Amino acid sequence: MDLSFLFTMHEGLPRQGPGSNECTRKAFFMLKNLPARPKILDIGCGSGMQTVDLARICPDCHITAIDIHQPFLDDLALRAARAGVDDRITTVQASMDDLPFEVASFDILWAEGSIFVVGFAEGLKSWKRLLRPGGYVCLTEAVWFTDQPSPEAAAFWNDCYPAITRVSENRAIAERAGYEVVATFPLPPSVWWENYYMPLLERLPGLKQAAAGNPDAEGFVAFSEREMEIFKKHGREYGYEFFILRKR
Repeated sequence: MDLSFLFTMHEGLPRQGPGSNECTRKAFFMLKNLPARPKILDIGCGSGMQTVDLARICPDCHITAIDIHQPFLDDLALRAARAGVDDRITTVQASMDDLPFEVASFDILWAEGSIFVVGFAEGLKSWKRLLRPGGYVCLTEAVWFTDQPSPEAAAFWNDCYPAITRVSENRAIAERAGYEVVATFPLPPSVWWENYYMPLLERLPGLKQAAAGNPDAEGFVAFSEREMEIFKKHGREYGYEFFILRKR
């Protein structure tokens, strides 16, 4: 499958997934006993809304932001320059399943809406080598908020991310992988609609036109429409949970 149109769909959007600066800040301020100049790796940063905000709230940190799609990194570089934090953000084009960094290079790994690409358990396991002792992983992951999801919601997630599970099960996965669960909290539904779906919805007519005749592209547009419709109907059954984990 050609994924190029999927990236095109999300170029220029404020965010490439649900999230908010408020949630980023809430998670960051749960971190204790950080070194004087923390080194942060933002994994799957997209166009970097959270990257720039981290640089604002942590003026002594340096952030390395990685994404596989160079146009997202170009957008991040522009945002960082406009915010006056570009001297503390380095962008690297890389895949999150082959991160080109030395062992124990970072104090914090940040991954908003991206770990699903490699899987929650696999990401925690394979990224752990990059953390210094006592370092943190801060990430968002799709979870069920109910033990009995509706058949329509269950079918949707079985198609796109069958590994979705409950918060308690993800906490257990993290603990088995060698992390202390410092805290978790759910992201509000507004971060899906206001910060992600509404900007995407506004460009759907043009995307449909651009996708016409390309089966892969048409499939991505249809999936996005289905995703938004499912969230309208069943958004209380699932969502993103922020996990703040510390390497033991």
